[in-house]
Amino acid sequence: MKIIVIGPRGKMGKLITQVAASRDDMELIAGVAPKGRDYIGTDLGTVAMVGRELGVPVVDDLEKVIDACDVIIDFSTKEMGMEVLDLALAHKKGLVCGTTGFSPEEMARFEDASKEIPMLYAANTSKLVNIMNKLLELVVRTAGNDLEMHDQWKKDAPSGTSKEMGEIMAEALGKELKDIAVYGREGVSPRVPGTIGYHSLRAGNIPSSHTVYFGGMGERLEITHHSYNWECFARGACDCAAFLADKSAGYYTIKDVLNL
Repeated sequence: MKIIVIGPRGKMGKLITQVAASRDDMELIAGVAPKGRDYIGTDLGTVAMVGRELGVPVVDDLEKVIDACDVIIDFSTKEMGMEVLDLALAHKKGLVCGTTGFSPEEMARFEDASKEIPMLYAANTSKLVNIMNKLLELVVRTAGNDLEMHDQWKKDAPSGTSKEMGEIMAEALGKELKDIAVYGREGVSPRVPGTIGYHSLRAGNIPSSHTVYFGGMGERLEITHHSYNWECFARGACDCAAFLADKSAGYYTIKDVLNL
């Protein structure tokens, strides 16, 4: 299948390019970068530090190359993500999006697009994170707290992964996350039973760590996932793209990819 990677010099775009270049079932046809970057026109393999040239360019106009691809993989920014979505819809191309920080209204646009294109949105493409989410469903009847840690450059808090975990737990409780989430604590702030407390840490170059605590009287259960780097997410993103290869229009998730 023919792949376009958005933001090939970003921390995720670079790794996705490297992983895709190593797969026999994928052919990279272009990388798309924001306008004005000094590496526009350079070989994608050089830009993404693949270790060899790939014979395809990095461009700044997705519309010029989009018709040659089967699936677009986008882990860029929310602003660029909406532009990519519009073009994927206009040209009827499959889209894997792992960018986070979208508003509910913007997420609704992804769901609307899925009526016409194969659309896979995943806040986290790690296999083990999604197995962790499955475990959360098993123990969620005891309310918990969510602690997550990321690098100092992470913009949104809580992270998309952390929100997704909360949504899974809230759904299992028959509630909406927005109605039971508590973000941080200050002063006199006892825990209200049935709520989900969030705490977000940003420090150094921590790739991603998430812990959910389930507290009982005299005991505590912790479910934790640590990523050592971002490679697991890049591999998962490419698996998502491969999953879309023969899919019709629809809204897919990482659960569909992993049969969870």
